[in-house]
Amino acid sequence: MSQETRDPFSRYAVVMNHEEQYSIWPEGRELPAGWHDTGFHGPKADCLAHIDQVWTDMRPLSLRRALDGAADGQQQDATSASSGGA
Repeated sequence: MSQETRDPFSRYAVVMNHEEQYSIWPEGRELPAGWHDTGFHGPKADCLAHIDQVWTDMRPLSLRRALDGAADGQQQDATSASSGGA
């Protein structure tokens, strides 16, 4: 018998780390270092459904920022080239 079958009313918290990656954590347990409570609590299925709705970009925040910075640099290079480089 699975844990969820034995305890269908267990509540969880949706948590997020500094890279904006989501997970669930049993409500009332101390959070691991680097994770904070997002404020959404409920049964496991509800928490997982919430994560599906809010976590729309699976890439870590540092990768998104790096790629955004690279794209901005390419856009500036294209602008400079079209204006004669000055």
